[in-house]
Amino acid sequence: MITVTIDGKKITLQKAITILKAAEKAGIKIPTLCHHDMLEPYGGCRLCLVEIEKMPRLQTACTQYVADGMVIWTETERVVEARKGILEFLLINHPLDCPYCDKAGECDLQDLVVKYGPSTGRFVEGKRTHPENYDDPIIVRNMERCILCARCVRMCDKVQGASAISITNRSSKSFVEPFSGGRYNCEYCGNCLTVCPVGAIMSRLHKHTYRPWQIEKEVDTVCSFCGVGCSLTLQVRGNSIVRAIPVLHPKGSYDFLGTPRHDKGLNKGLLCNRGRFGYDYVGSKNRLDSPLIKKDGEFKRATWDEAFSYIASRLKEIKDTYGSNSIAGIASGRCTNEDNYVFQKFMRVVLGTNNIDSVAGFAYAQAQKFFENIFGQGVTANPIHGIANSDGIFVVGGDPTSVNPVLGLQIRAGYQKAVPVITMGYANGLKIFSSKKLIPHPFTETALLLSLITGIRNERPLCGLNSAFEKIIRDIPVVEIEEAQEICGIASKDINYAIDTLSVMTNPAIIIGRDIIQKTHGHTNLLLLAALIYLLNGRIYLLSELPNEQGLVDMGCLPDMLLGGRPMAVDIFRKRYEEFFGVEVSSDLGYSLMEMIDAAHHNKIKAMYVIGDDAVSNLPNRRYVSDALSKLDFLVVHDVFMTDIAYMADVVIPSLSWAEKEGSYTNLERRLQMTKKAVDGIGIEDWKAIANVSRMLGFDMDYRGFEDIFSEITRVSPLYKDISLEDINTGQCMWPYKGEPLRHGMSIEGIEIPDIKSMIERSDRRKIYIGIDDPLFQADSLSRNSDALMSIAPEPYVRISKTLSQELLVANGEDITVQTDYGSVDLSVQIDSDVPRNVILIPKNYNGTGVFEVMKWQMHLVTKSPIMDFTECVIKKRQVEAEVLGEKGVLV
Repeated sequence: MITVTIDGKKITLQKAITILKAAEKAGIKIPTLCHHDMLEPYGGCRLCLVEIEKMPRLQTACTQYVADGMVIWTETERVVEARKGILEFLLINHPLDCPYCDKAGECDLQDLVVKYGPSTGRFVEGKRTHPENYDDPIIVRNMERCILCARCVRMCDKVQGASAISITNRSSKSFVEPFSGGRYNCEYCGNCLTVCPVGAIMSRLHKHTYRPWQIEKEVDTVCSFCGVGCSLTLQVRGNSIVRAIPVLHPKGSYDFLGTPRHDKGLNKGLLCNRGRFGYDYVGSKNRLDSPLIKKDGEFKRATWDEAFSYIASRLKEIKDTYGSNSIAGIASGRCTNEDNYVFQKFMRVVLGTNNIDSVAGFAYAQAQKFFENIFGQGVTANPIHGIANSDGIFVVGGDPTSVNPVLGLQIRAGYQKAVPVITMGYANGLKIFSSKKLIPHPFTETALLLSLITGIRNERPLCGLNSAFEKIIRDIPVVEIEEAQEICGIASKDINYAIDTLSVMTNPAIIIGRDIIQKTHGHTNLLLLAALIYLLNGRIYLLSELPNEQGLVDMGCLPDMLLGGRPMAVDIFRKRYEEFFGVEVSSDLGYSLMEMIDAAHHNKIKAMYVIGDDAVSNLPNRRYVSDALSKLDFLVVHDVFMTDIAYMADVVIPSLSWAEKEGSYTNLERRLQMTKKAVDGIGIEDWKAIANVSRMLGFDMDYRGFEDIFSEITRVSPLYKDISLEDINTGQCMWPYKGEPLRHGMSIEGIEIPDIKSMIERSDRRKIYIGIDDPLFQADSLSRNSDALMSIAPEPYVRISKTLSQELLVANGEDITVQTDYGSVDLSVQIDSDVPRNVILIPKNYNGTGVFEVMKWQMHLVTKSPIMDFTECVIKKRQVEAEVLGEKGVLV
């Protein structure tokens, strides 16, 4: 134990920490400008100088560690004079524009000058000048205010890993700028805004619109853009969100209204561009503000009762005429657990059909179910912060830094700590953070996985924990490195390096995206990944594009799963559900989402109820989907905006956004988190609208609020047994829950080794194939309505290799036409050397010009989900109408 005395107060510590941290524990505040909790000690500003007995000079508290018996004074006359002198130096060039500066009221420098002075300055030279910079769409820079604390540079370099800015020039001409000048051209995470102590780097979204003291309330909630579930604070003035900032409050603190505040959350004070700037869609002028009923091909405004009554009468008519199985429902990963629970209850109990699904069934749900059958319940419930602390990281099937950006930062942090990172597939955000990149040719992922398993199986003996699954692993066919090199187009030394690196890992993080699953042989890829996980004793992380994909699984929004993730086919589980509601539940497995589209196309589905999902924009082959939905007799859509599917609907119900309602989300760790209401909205909660329709159909859902729904969930679902809202608010509500077992244990029943050798395909190097790109600045269809996010990346693009660009004679920014049998799109070129020569990548998130306009799909025979594999295409350079032909892409 270490005992130190700070300002006469004795403190006992278990280990040596900095004086600054020790003072914090004692409740003593030492001023600083360069230090931040998320950054390493720097000792640059010198404001944290303290006097230590028996030391002749003042010491910086942020870098000096305590020692047993040390006596420290933080506010002596000598210390105060030193701080005054430092502040005087800072004010030589710092402009005195506090009345104009948006940082006024929350500026650290302003606060310190008020406390310590100086009241006058001794320097008469003119201040340096530097024009305010508006090159960036959502950030404004005023380097005249910069105090060169280097917080932003250290955040960008060491924490975010982007290294987009640096301190340029010398002496009084030093400024924080992109190294090449001009626009930042970065990831626009905005974490530099979080750490800037003055008004040098600020958001353009609220410039000159309010002062910090005009904030009427602050609401701690979770982000609604992806499955990480970052904690953030929404600042509200009037009925508008004026800013989203990370939660930075220590445990046990309270806001100015006396409300308890949370700690930094699992994101530890970090946010991505979507979470920080994308909130502005909530206040969009394009929001739906009234129920709409289509009459004679045109939408007419209706009252809430008219809309609910019309929905109920039409659903009853279709059910009575064609039967329950003629109705289908699509749930949403953007809706809360409570919304989705009431929706699946409505479909099963009121309408009597199991035709309910969501995009979670495309990859996330099937992967989780597959891995749990082999490894047991909760195998995907792993804390995100464990990634950086693992002894190895293997990424396959997507770019985590785009799909789940804050999770991606954990991979970067691990790499910076010398944790080996192996990536399989294209991952743009991990280019410089990969020990080895394995980017196979199209259709050859299965061969590469077989080669990795072959090599690792030779290096590591099986552990004997699951003899049945080990037998399967032993039967997996051999693909030698040389064979994989020839098939996949990856150098043998790179494959060998990956095998050697993976083989020595003892508990790596295995991060899996949907790209590896939504392939022609996606189910086989899952089996091979399971074998790899077993061999390496890996921890599984499933990337989740939507904020509540896990909640969709847990709430039973799947055609073959009941509430709590219990299989529909098990009679005892279904009977328990029936006993609770007093209604018989159909034992027939429902249609998957893609089966619904097919069934609608063949007039088997007559009515569809959709909440919060734009199936027209979010599913491949837009024309086929639109044609199928147009054949429906009745279509109901709940949404925040008038989406493409909403235009096809017979009734449109305006929903509330995530910031306008309360409820819970379940993130990819399987952690329950609360969303809090920040502003009032014009729409209605999805669960409330469904409850109104249900009442008109004769089944009363008497819920006064989301609390009643959650209480019912805890009684019906074994997964949530004995959980209270207070448990969720502590932030500790993560698997394993206190519920009873969900299944009968591990089972590999039905898992057989297919003829994998026959599945190994070869890419035709002469052809060009389209793949899906994960854009950093867009998420689903919702981000299209964020002016901030659209200002960063307003136009779609096509990402191509440097080799292909040279063959096409196109440069960055030039336009090309991409054409398939399903359609064509005109896009600007982005050149990337990591993309294979015969692959182009197009994002799916841009309306009317995304990859789904030209990508085919077919249904997987086992999972009934869409296969979004590479699609052959033709590229034309628009200026000269040149086509890619022949093996070398000869221009004609």
